[in-house]
Amino acid sequence: MNAGVSLIDFTAASSKARPLDVRWIHGSPSAKHNTDEDIQVYAYDQHTVILRQNMAINYEAPFLFLLFGNTRAVLIDTGATTSAEFFPLRRVVDELVEAWLARHPRQGYHLLVLHTHPHGDHIAGDSQFTDRPDTTVVGADMATAWKYLGFREDPDAVVQIDLGGRVLECLATPGHHEAAVTFHDPWTGFLLTGDTVYPGRLYIQNWAAFTRSIDRLIEFCDRRPVTHILGCHIEMTTEPGVDYPVRTTYQPDEPPLEMTTDDLREIRAAINEIGSTPTRRAFPRFILYPIP
Repeated sequence: MNAGVSLIDFTAASSKARPLDVRWIHGSPSAKHNTDEDIQVYAYDQHTVILRQNMAINYEAPFLFLLFGNTRAVLIDTGATTSAEFFPLRRVVDELVEAWLARHPRQGYHLLVLHTHPHGDHIAGDSQFTDRPDTTVVGADMATAWKYLGFREDPDAVVQIDLGGRVLECLATPGHHEAAVTFHDPWTGFLLTGDTVYPGRLYIQNWAAFTRSIDRLIEFCDRRPVTHILGCHIEMTTEPGVDYPVRTTYQPDEPPLEMTTDDLREIRAAINEIGSTPTRRAFPRFILYPIP
């Protein structure tokens, strides 16, 4: 850390839950005439930013997370579109970093790019950052990500990612994908679950692994302050058990993105209800969706 730089105390947070005071962009009846910004930027606090991709650019409309620490920031996931012309993620992130550094000046500030898993709608923007100075882009594939995080040696580890006083915890949560991971941020209390848990279709590649991951998340949350569980999509409607069809580009009746630890227990109860034969079934806040 540079001499004389004022350090932010990221251990002082109470992780008290408060609602996300935001109305997410959710597409429009005509994608051709959509006027939403390419990327919605929502500052949860001065060190925590949630981004959402415009549905007119890609129907997946994933959420991304930019977290600032004293020595580096982390961008978790890079969205569903490669083109910087249509999806200017690098420009938006650079502007956010520059604004943060204007408020908290320091030299040699680094950007780390990590992922919740390697599906295309979470990694497409990686190439926008490959030539960015002071940046490390960690590939999302299992061999690369798990080696970087240390899960190759110990898949049951809880790994710390130090952003400079803001120390995230990361654990392997396979099931949706074999390389899926979950991040916990003690500063906000966020549990960032990728496509493992969110208000939508929980596509399950490996039923047994998914069950173990849900069990592990429940146990983890019992020992941590968790304010909100934040996945990377919204696919449900406000009508319990009803989702928007795949490739929908207008979702005016979305429920909130944020879920709770009670939802984890609801997912576990749903797994028990379905039993040992994986079956697609809708529940009020999510759909369990085994992939054959």
